[in-house]
Amino acid sequence: MDVIAKARELGALLQQDERYTAFVEAQKASEEDTELNELLARIQLIQMSFQHEAQKEDKNEQKLEAYDKEFGEIYTKIMANPHMAAYQAARGEIDNLMNYINGIFALCLQGEDPATCEPQQEKHECGGECSSCGGCH
Repeated sequence: MDVIAKARELGALLQQDERYTAFVEAQKASEEDTELNELLARIQLIQMSFQHEAQKEDKNEQKLEAYDKEFGEIYTKIMANPHMAAYQAARGEIDNLMNYINGIFALCLQGEDPATCEPQQEKHECGGECSSCGGCH
């Protein structure tokens, strides 16, 4: 069997994994949350307004500060939403799984034994919450 066929088999196994199921459920709940989607739409408008104002030669610093303040308030509401929190957690689990799998593949491409190689785990000195992350070490 070729590599592509095996990748498709792995894809099917990933879709049976409980982390994938949790991610799909969290994504669906987020998409169905009207209040959350209204907040997300508002924050996008604020971002666009901020960028538009910031690009002007005669930008209004008071407007920029107001946009920044409003952005922060809405962002706090978004992150406090239980559907967003569940989505972020589920997305983190999927990302960790994919990083681990990709790490195994990378080691195999370097000649490591596929049965025993272990990718290095990233250190999360911040406690693992990535919303304000500056990058893993």
